[in-house]
Amino acid sequence: MELQLQIKMNEALFLRNPEQSELGKKIIRHSIELIYKNGFEAFTFKKLAKDIGTTEAGIYRYFENKHRLLLYIVAWYWSWLEYQIGFNTNNISDPIIRLKMVIKLLATTVKHDEKTSYVNESLLHQIVISEGSKAYLTKHVSEDNRHHFFKPYKDLCAVIGDLISECNPKYKYPKSLASTIIEMAHFQNFFMNNLPSLTDFGVNKDETKIISFLDNLVFSSINKI
Repeated sequence: MELQLQIKMNEALFLRNPEQSELGKKIIRHSIELIYKNGFEAFTFKKLAKDIGTTEAGIYRYFENKHRLLLYIVAWYWSWLEYQIGFNTNNISDPIIRLKMVIKLLATTVKHDEKTSYVNESLLHQIVISEGSKAYLTKHVSEDNRHHFFKPYKDLCAVIGDLISECNPKYKYPKSLASTIIEMAHFQNFFMNNLPSLTDFGVNKDETKIISFLDNLVFSSINKI
């Protein structure tokens, strides 16, 4: 029997739960493909409707606008990533080894998870790297925050921050370092592939070098290198 991973999403993000219908799942799958291919600015519900073979009105029954859809898929990714961290570190007792595993997961290209057939995590990972900040770098970020749209990201940072504190209880900035690890992993990947002069990894484009850099950054900061 095939197992399907179910991630509980904030109901304020959608008008109708896309996971509960085939059209809804198509909206998620095809929106990820289109945003990955053309970028978020060029993405419209009109293009999405044409790609799926439905109407714009049908898509608007699920999402109020394309920004809410972006918030949805980015939040979904953070929740999925937190699940992956828990799954991959569950049987590891040493917090330093667990933190190294987290860094590796953050900085490594994601493969598609067969347990989520309508979400291509590999493409979504690239969207989060290049478009994810657009979910919160808006004028209405405070209003979105009041609706708890960023809770999955905050939860992920809390998990990593707690792990940092477990490695060194005296370290003063676990939350700041946790969010820095995530953002740095994404920025360095983006720079490596698009603005190589801003990194030391642009020539070989080797993700393992980013992992080594983050290991050095993190464990030097918490005096555990």
